[in-house]
Amino acid sequence: MRKIRRQKRNLLWVVVMLAVLVLMLAACGQKPAPTPAPPAPQTPTRPSIEWPSRMSIATGGTGGTYFPYGGGMANIISEKVSGFTATAEVTGASVENIRLVHSQDAEIALIMGDVGYQAFHGEGRFEKDAQDILIMFQMYPNIYHVVTLEDFGINSISDVKGKRVSIGAPGSGTEYKTSLVFDALGIKYEEFTVERLSFAEQTDAMKDRNLEVGIWSVGPPTSSILNLATTHKVKILPFSDAEIKKVTAAHPFYTDSVVAGGLYPGVPNDVRTLAVWNSVIVHRDAPEEKVYQIVKAMFENVQDLIDIHPVAEWTIPENTLKYSTMALHPGTIRYLEEIGLKVPDSLRP
Repeated sequence: MRKIRRQKRNLLWVVVMLAVLVLMLAACGQKPAPTPAPPAPQTPTRPSIEWPSRMSIATGGTGGTYFPYGGGMANIISEKVSGFTATAEVTGASVENIRLVHSQDAEIALIMGDVGYQAFHGEGRFEKDAQDILIMFQMYPNIYHVVTLEDFGINSISDVKGKRVSIGAPGSGTEYKTSLVFDALGIKYEEFTVERLSFAEQTDAMKDRNLEVGIWSVGPPTSSILNLATTHKVKILPFSDAEIKKVTAAHPFYTDSVVAGGLYPGVPNDVRTLAVWNSVIVHRDAPEEKVYQIVKAMFENVQDLIDIHPVAEWTIPENTLKYSTMALHPGTIRYLEEIGLKVPDSLRP
């Protein structure tokens, strides 16, 4: 009996040892549990700006194209976008407009693409001072007009030396563009008498023969030049091939263009010149939903803008993709993708 009990105990011991051995072998074959990866750092979300129900659209002088175009935008917003009314404000144009949007003193602004490019990237006049702006949509190409009167005897761009020349209103895209264009051509401001007049002031000064050359960067035809051309024999100075190449090589956001013959009385033939696209901008933190609603309203009611000025025929979604010189606002991207357009990574903020 004792022998049987001892055999049972030995057998039980063997079973226990075998079980322990199996567990040890199983443990050795298991891979250690992976250490949980630390959570990915979260990019802080920038707060959206609260837009007021009465918004400002920064445009330009009354003698240019921005003011009537911006007035048309204000009408569309007031009539088609629920909860908002808008007013077109007279300003010094592009440079001032960018700073107004950056400082949140205007909700929407109209600017020239060259100024916008450098402001967005912190270059040129905005060196180390990049502005918080994004494109809402593209409007139309701005054509560079260097205007004189026929009897002044000025026939080329280089002939401005020694003359009284208005380079555009202070802070305007025209003034900014002239600084880049003349620098590329080696024309120094010290070589002529510099005036900084609005478009309407340029027209009046040329009528009074107190100004020999006025410069406009606008969507043609523009009312102030038409006004001048109805009473005086105007001449638009052409750029030569060499001058076009110099400017576009130095500043690739400019393109070869023409002032079409017949747009202005007394100018029957095409005049070779430069162009840059115009942009509507908002602050980078503008509310996405509101930007989307306004962009949608603009493109769906663009005929209202065309009825105000024919340059709005260029205001189509495809041109926003093709000619933008900096990133688009997320509200714009949302609309473009909604209508089936592909937005490249280069235009995403």
